[in-house]
Amino acid sequence: MTDIKLALLGSPGAGKSAVLVRFLTRRFIGEYASNSNSLYHKRLSIDGRQLNLEVFDPCSQSSEARCILEEPVQWGDGFVVVYNISDRASFINAKSVLRQIRETRMDNCKGESDVPVCLVGNKQDLCHARQVCEEEGRRLAQENRCHFQEVSAAESYQDIANLFTQLIRQVMEHLKYRADRRRYSGSKSMAKLINNMFGKRRKSV
Repeated sequence: MTDIKLALLGSPGAGKSAVLVRFLTRRFIGEYASNSNSLYHKRLSIDGRQLNLEVFDPCSQSSEARCILEEPVQWGDGFVVVYNISDRASFINAKSVLRQIRETRMDNCKGESDVPVCLVGNKQDLCHARQVCEEEGRRLAQENRCHFQEVSAAESYQDIANLFTQLIRQVMEHLKYRADRRRYSGSKSMAKLINNMFGKRRKSV
């Protein structure tokens, strides 16, 4: 069984917990303020593979809270960054979170900044109060080489299920790539060691 670790990041009021609970239970909850971190577990099957999914939902992050971000960013295999389309400040915060994901991964994960991320514009049902146009979200995602989707946790389970499924597939591909790269690096090191050993023996004969 493959272990997949995702983290949800976003500012207060973005609705990230509502997005997550919608995915896990199909039910909608009104947004609530939480001062604690939550870790959710779910077993699921995608493309015939059995997965053990862990999702970390930390208390909401302001753009200044870099120290709060470092733990989930180092821990996660993939990330969902959520903003509220009717709150421009949450979009500005999402920009900061995306930048901090890259910087923290570069500093602490052996230069690995290219990690699966989905940027989510939540509360699509509040389009009459929209402060962030869809094109802005799409452009920010392109700049950060990540997937983008607008959703409404209040109205649609399927859109949210699709974005999590797509992100999990990307994470599985990324984990496979990392494992293959480690095996290749290990094989090269072993070949070099063997060559050095036999080369020294030939010289001494």
